[in-house]
Amino acid sequence: MKNLIFKFLFLTILTILITEITKSVLNLDKLIYSSLSEQLTTQQIEDFLNLQNKWQWLGYFFAPVMLLIKTTLITSVIYVGTFFFSKKEAQYKILWDIVIKAEFIFLLVPFFKIIWFYFFQTNYELEDFQYFYPLSAINIVGYQGLEAWFIYPFQVLNLFELAYWLILAFYIGKATKTNMDNGLKIVASSYGLALFLWVAVIMFFTLNYS
Repeated sequence: MKNLIFKFLFLTILTILITEITKSVLNLDKLIYSSLSEQLTTQQIEDFLNLQNKWQWLGYFFAPVMLLIKTTLITSVIYVGTFFFSKKEAQYKILWDIVIKAEFIFLLVPFFKIIWFYFFQTNYELEDFQYFYPLSAINIVGYQGLEAWFIYPFQVLNLFELAYWLILAFYIGKATKTNMDNGLKIVASSYGLALFLWVAVIMFFTLNYS
């Protein structure tokens, strides 16, 4: 259990560290300033940025909370999925460990964003940064021509998500003493269904409030 907690804390620290590196390297405060300059006065923007910096510590608090909620929810739906496609029950603790391992793949996303905007697309706006998702369908079709409620599902269709599924499937196959194919069935029937419902909810709210 200690090893599992250490992995979770390590994932949390890396997430916070990479977020801060991204903000620093790509100068996100400048992007925010530029984006708000047409709507707010200079003083209002500075007050907003100062307030954001003042309460920055809340982000450090919410990072582990959000990761805990995300990983435990995914673990829970996968745990249910093992009842349908596995004769051997996998312990919740083992499945949580697998989910945490798989989560490390998403740490590559901000690194790809840094590389893209620092070396390739050096002239960009805040919306370009927000909507860009490396190795995803959104970069093929472009966000400018999409309805707002289609942007998120096109971001979710990416190679990192595919790698996440495959990592989960591989380790779940080992945990249930079956194989990767069976692990993929478990992932698709549990996490895949939950992801589909989540995307549908985001699309619904975006459609109604955009």
